[in-house]
Amino acid sequence: MFDILVYLFETYYTPQACPKAEVLAHKLAAVGFEDEEINEALSWLHGLSESAALHEPLSQPHHEHSTRIFTEYEHQTLGQTAIGFICFLENSGVLPPTLREVIIERAQALNESPVSLTKIKIVALMVLWNNEAEIDHLVFEELLTDDEERLSH
Repeated sequence: MFDILVYLFETYYTPQACPKAEVLAHKLAAVGFEDEEINEALSWLHGLSESAALHEPLSQPHHEHSTRIFTEYEHQTLGQTAIGFICFLENSGVLPPTLREVIIERAQALNESPVSLTKIKIVALMVLWNNEAEIDHLVFEELLTDDEERLSH
């Protein structure tokens, strides 16, 4: 699924440039992705759209400054690394509170506990891409850095 998400980010400049789910499924299959992986990615992207729409009414300017206390359940499901990276994005000014909540929700939808740094970066990248958020160049590079590859060198 994550390969598909990265492929979409690299292939489509904006989410609006991305074709509808049925057409996209055919294009992804033509490129060589497996049906199960395509269905999983499309389902996750549908959840992203729903989550973003649910949180959109909260994105008013008076909600821009908030403090987030993570619950014990979130600490267990996300893990300290993912929470630390979410806090890094927020403290960098890249991540408004509403998108933070979308990232948390979409990361928990992965059914992976704890969420690896590589995967939380992809989740964050997709949430920011979906919302066409402007990202500082250095933060953008951090999102694209493969930490597993960095550690092996």
